[in-house]
Amino acid sequence: MPESRPLILITNDDGIDAPGLRNLIAFVRDIGDLVVVAPEKGMSGMSHAITVREPLRLRKLREEKGLIEYSCNGTPVDAVKLGEKLVLKKNPNLLLSGINHGSNASVNILYSGTMGAVLEGCMIGLPSIGFSLLDYAYDADFAPSETWVRRIVRMVLEKGLPQGVCLNVNIPAVPLEEIKGMKVVRQADGAWEETFEARQDPYHQDYFWLSGKFNERKNGSDTDLVVLREKFISIVPVQYDLTAHAALPKLKEFNLLLTKKADQNC
Repeated sequence: MPESRPLILITNDDGIDAPGLRNLIAFVRDIGDLVVVAPEKGMSGMSHAITVREPLRLRKLREEKGLIEYSCNGTPVDAVKLGEKLVLKKNPNLLLSGINHGSNASVNILYSGTMGAVLEGCMIGLPSIGFSLLDYAYDADFAPSETWVRRIVRMVLEKGLPQGVCLNVNIPAVPLEEIKGMKVVRQADGAWEETFEARQDPYHQDYFWLSGKFNERKNGSDTDLVVLREKFISIVPVQYDLTAHAALPKLKEFNLLLTKKADQNC
């Protein structure tokens, strides 16, 4: 008997009609059977948000051999939950999110709906990958990503990922021949310096528009931001366990001191 094709759940945060999602579907269409559950509109910046104060709705848009598509009115994490619990009613072999329009390197992962979906998949035990292209334009050229997306997807399907680990993959927006390869690196340190632009609506009511600039800190040479500038694809292994393990010994010392002081004050 022929081997069954892997089952792949796909979502994003730019919405069901986003070119990045359409390209991702096309890139992996022949690799497995695809079930797409994506937000009906853009949900960028939603991180790991879930919908708890309004009903969730799921709408089937398309079904053909090897491909089923749904939209939902929720967040990317809602889409993963709906896909796994209601549509598939079982775990797929792989979860993919993206291709995001814009970078999710460095601390952008903390705000990213794309990576929120990936971390949700990881939490429920799915090998999960988020893809992002460093181009925010709606009509960005995703074609140079195809070869590398397919390689990474096939690699994870074949080799798997460590338990509790998912991948944050960022792709430089350059022609295919300029991509030098891919590197597994760590997340760069940095922060957004944010400003709020004050405006007034026609009714003279104040409102504010968030903007800002990103400040990269000195990180060394083995970070996602560095290798992306060098025209490599960055692959950062990510975990949902946010424990600062390296700090545990020091803070356990604090715990002993605080306990001792509390006993002395009794």
